[in-house]
Amino acid sequence: MMIDSKIFVGLRSTRKKSALHSEPAGPKCQWDGCESNGTHRAPVGRDAEGLYLFFCLAHVKEYNKGYNFAADLSNDDIARYQREARTGGRQTWGTVVQEAVGTPIPSTARSGSAKALNARKTAMQRQAHKSNPQVRRLKVLEAKALETLGLAGDASPQEIRSRYKERLKMHHPDTNEGNRASEDALRASIEAHKVLKMNGFC
Repeated sequence: MMIDSKIFVGLRSTRKKSALHSEPAGPKCQWDGCESNGTHRAPVGRDAEGLYLFFCLAHVKEYNKGYNFAADLSNDDIARYQREARTGGRQTWGTVVQEAVGTPIPSTARSGSAKALNARKTAMQRQAHKSNPQVRRLKVLEAKALETLGLAGDASPQEIRSRYKERLKMHHPDTNEGNRASEDALRASIEAHKVLKMNGFC
C-alpha cells in the first residue's frame, strides 16, 4: 500500500510545523543578561516571605550559594531561631530542651584522685541504699509463693534458697515413705521457687 493511497488521505497531520518547534511559555530568568526560561524559584529574602525570583538552573545554583537568611540578624535572634528549629517551630509540652552551657570549667582535682573520689561516691551510694531500702511491691503470685515457702515479703535471696532446700529435703519421697500430702507440698514448693526465680527474687 502506498502512502498516497486514498485510505491515508484523511489521516495526514494538519498541524503547522512552526507550532511543533515553539519554546514553552513561562517567565524569563531574572538574572541580568540571561535569556533562558526561569523554571526554578528562589526566595527573595527575609521580610519578603512568599515572594520568589525565577532563575534558570545554572543561575538558581549561583543565587543559592550566596543566599544568607540570617545576614542582618542579631545573635539573640539567631539563637531563638535555632531553638525553635529544633522542634520544627511547634510548641512542645513537657519537653525540656537543655541549653548549651558554654565551655566547661576545668577541674582542679589532680588526676590521681579520681579513683578515690569514685570509690567514696560508690561507698556513699551503698550506705544510702542500705539505710533506705526500697520495699518491693509484691504481685499476687509472688506473695503466694513466699507464703508457700513460709517467708516474709522482705526475704533475701539467700533466705529463699536455703528455705527451698530445707523444704525439698523435708518433703522428698525418700524421707517420708511416699506420703501423698508430702508429695503435694513438694510440688507446691517447686512451683513457688520457679515463680520467685522468674521474677528475680533469687
